[in-house]
Amino acid sequence: MPLVGPSSITLALMASGLEGQRFAFCGYLPRDRTELKKRFKELELRSGKEKETEIFIETPYRNDALLAVLLETCAAGTRLCVAADLTLPSESVQTRTVADWKRRSAAIGKRPAVFLLLARR
Repeated sequence: MPLVGPSSITLALMASGLEGQRFAFCGYLPRDRTELKKRFKELELRSGKEKETEIFIETPYRNDALLAVLLETCAAGTRLCVAADLTLPSESVQTRTVADWKRRSAAIGKRPAVFLLLARR
């Protein structure tokens, strides 16, 4: 029997401002850097083609490494939301283009986070 309560994935989607009608939860992505870059390209292509928000997660100690690979792989106009520490006093939900993420400090640290990506078409 499912229990009523917050889900960080749906809360992140609601707060992101990204496409909420079409989305896919992709879970954990590959750890290998080459495979991760390949997966980001696939997700970005699917997102643009289907106008679909791609949602994925990572263990907190690998957040910053994942974000670094994402920022070097994805197109400048792709929108990325990082929702961290949802429902905690330190909650942070930031949605920006990849280009904007690159211009600002892009460290999440070891905080529980949900990543959401929406490519431009």
